[in-house]
Amino acid sequence: QVQLVESGGGLVQAGGSLTLSCAASGIIFSIKAMGWYRQAPGQERELVAAISRGGSTYYPDSLKGRFTIAKDNAKSTLYLQIKTLKPEDTAMYYCAAPRNHCSGLVCFEEHEYDYWGQGTQVTVSS
Repeated sequence: QVQLVESGGGLVQAGGSLTLSCAASGIIFSIKAMGWYRQAPGQERELVAAISRGGSTYYPDSLKGRFTIAKDNAKSTLYLQIKTLKPEDTAMYYCAAPRNHCSGLVCFEEHEYDYWGQGTQVTVSS
């Protein structure tokens, strides 16, 4: 049984930073590409970072420089560091994993991800 459990969210002032964690079980983590998504109220879920099984990373242009995704294969844990937080970063953050390999180096499309965590809430106050 695959489980993805996010943690590390909370209430933070604008300009601060957070590191989210996603503990994975039931999958061979070291060979998996992974991704972080977020969903704000009333908005669609969006990809904020993705990492290939080899460690290559992808970020949307609008988020480059503030978001850093990383994998610790020994701990089967995925991380997302967010710096210089802005109120518009307020959202539920989810980690996700595909059942199979991505069509590209990383999984860019939501439909490529089969397993999702329950999410961790990040709230940024101005």
